[in-house]
Amino acid sequence: MKLSVNRTVDQWFNKIGKNPALGLTVSILWLIVIGWIAFGWNLGNIGLIDETEPLFAEASRQMFLTGDWITPFFNGETRFDKPALIYWCQAIAYHIIGVNEWAVRLPSAIAAFGLVCLAFYTVHWYLGKQDELEQVSRPTRRYSTSFMAAALMALNGETIIWARIGVSDMLLTGCMASALLCFFLGYAGKGGTGDLGLGTGENFSQSRSEATSLFPNKWYLAFYVLIAGAILTKGPVGIVLPGLIVVAFLLYVGKFLEVLREMRVLVGILIIIGLSVPWYALVIWRNGWNFINAFFGYHNLERFTEVVNGHSAPWYFYFLVVLLGFAPYSVYLPASIVRLKFWQRSHWSSQERFQQFGLFAWFWFAGIFSFFSIAVTKLPSYVLPLMPAAAILVALLWSDLFQYTDTRQTNSVSSSPTPPISTSFLRVSGWVNVIFLSVLSTALFNITQILGSDPAITNFHELIKQSGLPVIAGVIWLVCAVVVAGLLLSRRWKYIISINLLGFVAFLIFVLTPASFFIDRERQLPLRELSAVILEAKQPNEELIMLGFKKPSVVFYSNIRINYLRFPQEATEHIQNQAAKGLQPPSLLLLAEQKKFLQMDLQPDDYKSLSTKGAYNLVRIPFKKKKNEKIDIS
Repeated sequence: MKLSVNRTVDQWFNKIGKNPALGLTVSILWLIVIGWIAFGWNLGNIGLIDETEPLFAEASRQMFLTGDWITPFFNGETRFDKPALIYWCQAIAYHIIGVNEWAVRLPSAIAAFGLVCLAFYTVHWYLGKQDELEQVSRPTRRYSTSFMAAALMALNGETIIWARIGVSDMLLTGCMASALLCFFLGYAGKGGTGDLGLGTGENFSQSRSEATSLFPNKWYLAFYVLIAGAILTKGPVGIVLPGLIVVAFLLYVGKFLEVLREMRVLVGILIIIGLSVPWYALVIWRNGWNFINAFFGYHNLERFTEVVNGHSAPWYFYFLVVLLGFAPYSVYLPASIVRLKFWQRSHWSSQERFQQFGLFAWFWFAGIFSFFSIAVTKLPSYVLPLMPAAAILVALLWSDLFQYTDTRQTNSVSSSPTPPISTSFLRVSGWVNVIFLSVLSTALFNITQILGSDPAITNFHELIKQSGLPVIAGVIWLVCAVVVAGLLLSRRWKYIISINLLGFVAFLIFVLTPASFFIDRERQLPLRELSAVILEAKQPNEELIMLGFKKPSVVFYSNIRINYLRFPQEATEHIQNQAAKGLQPPSLLLLAEQKKFLQMDLQPDDYKSLSTKGAYNLVRIPFKKKKNEKIDIS
């Protein structure tokens, strides 16, 4: 039975390999399916998620409405947290499909999908070059590994979360990771040891033309353009991180000066400057030191050297982020890395350029992991750009198991840059996989005892229990653990990673998606409903105060500027001051958490209740005059 299944799969891939049009069609369909499941399905069907997403959405809406494409604004104040590219992309999406949640998240989803497609192409190209070198035809290995790399890259928790949120992190990852892939394609496809097709005829003429050209080849050119995009998305880190990775890799393989010459670095720098600097020049010209201090000082330098907004974490923080964010495939990262034997520098330096793909993925992974581990401010999203490298490393580990061929190998010795995968090492990793899935299942069964409370959701733990999601989640991963154990015992190694993928897809469909609707209904829907009430009830020029919390989504959904106040006493004093000014209308709106609202000690005739939703009260507070004509609220 096992041989029959293998033979059928092998024959199917052989058919694809012999028919390029069929192979292209199947590849496109595969990418569309996983892209839709991971990034498109229900993308805009839940409301904006506080706290960060509405900040981007509203700043982009202001650009769309005012036509000011230089200075981002939120709630009437400048917002210099991030450069302009994410705002531009969202504003363009508003223009195309309207101001809604789909438009807010579309740039992130497109960036993620584009990255997955480019990674699929790169892995497929790399394995095709390896087959060419070894004079074999291995369509099963080539397509299976490419499909696996794309799926692993799309279907992991870290990527899905940030690809479905309208913030800048996924756009940065799309630009940065795509730039690194383009660099490697340019590096591996150039002349010398890396270009296996050059030397005669048309290819030789093309090589000479590139050698005498003042411009870099198309992949290096794309690298420079994408670096400019990364700079416009996040700032200096957009060039610093890729630059460190590329420089470290080239120094290690001993091709630093050689590759710098062929990359036409001076031309590349001019391209990057020409695309990225104009916006920075314009925003500095318009805002001066306010932008310089806020963006370069606070949001870049201080985030690396100091703890910003309380986002501190221990040194091992990113080990946990990668373990859980890339779960369940993260358990195979140690085997994927050790398999490379990256410490054997002389071995890697002697390989063909394209054969250094796995080594380059390791430098990519290690560079980002190390950089942000050193940084003092730590957030889970910071290591998002290393997830594509992790997916490539694990896919290349599994490529050794997809070795069925329809043409016998003519070389007696394989020229693969890495030795065959060790069965014992794979067995150990597999049992670690089983243990990890079992622990994950147990944790999900008892998730209500692990999670803290959410002040925005009353009866949080009870509602989670009633949803039944913890039980469904625990069962999914427990079944996966049992199946993986069975595959290990029967030595069906190559199916193990597929079970992990199928488990994650089931987890996404039956747990994560319903959980997102549950959280939206309990946490965000009350704020959207109150925003609708505010739109209907607010009188011209009437002020809106938000007491005790900051929920930027109310600004987006109500289209009203909000005055944020933290303490009840602060709100009381502010109301007294406004009353003394004799403003028109003689009232203001107050949106407060119920606990904070009660602490204001207002009497029933001091306010008019407009609506209560979830944990929030919306009231109108009229200004009153005392007998001595001093205006107050008491």
